[in-house]
Amino acid sequence: MTDQLPSLRGAEVGRRIGVGLMYGLWKPRVLGAWRVPTTGPVIFAVNHSHNIDGPMVMGVAPRPTHFLIKKEAFIGPLDPFLTGIGQLKVDRDTTDRTAITRALGVLENGGVLGIFPEGTRGEGDFASLRAGLAYFAVRSGAPVVPVAVLGSSDRRGRLIKGLPPLRSRVDVVFGEPFEAGDGSGRRTRKALDEATGRIQKQLAAHLENARRLTGR
Repeated sequence: MTDQLPSLRGAEVGRRIGVGLMYGLWKPRVLGAWRVPTTGPVIFAVNHSHNIDGPMVMGVAPRPTHFLIKKEAFIGPLDPFLTGIGQLKVDRDTTDRTAITRALGVLENGGVLGIFPEGTRGEGDFASLRAGLAYFAVRSGAPVVPVAVLGSSDRRGRLIKGLPPLRSRVDVVFGEPFEAGDGSGRRTRKALDEATGRIQKQLAAHLENARRLTGR
């Protein structure tokens, strides 16, 4: 399975590209990055209201991140590029076993997996979570770090539709790591539902704190 794992070196290259792009085009303000464990498996649970949320977190996170990204984004030259920088293609319309295996492989190797738990771009308020995040967290035992991206969906002063105004401030707030499971290691449907409930409470609380902290 190792030769199929996304490249850590590629993800580090992606991080450097992300740093250059994000700081070149916008003004990221990063809070709480010190909370991210420096070693071992970690899952970033990121709210998703804008196209730049993934690249923004990839660029400002203290560790290289492998995001699960919908297969529709892997079009044309973006396909080899995203794969080359260690990102994971996932088919959201089916149980994508290849993506699941590779994502678990990232965590088994002590890497960082990035997930948009809402499954798709929306209000970015963590109101509706899919069970995928709970599955990866319970199965791997990796701590979940909530990440709030705020200001990316600001529509005022946009030059390009779908992008925040250039040089505008975008806040990225990393929260305290937490365990999603109940410690029993159970992976039943009930256990995953309970874990999803726990995750939702933690993510919603983090988002509220992040908004209070940033005034967003």
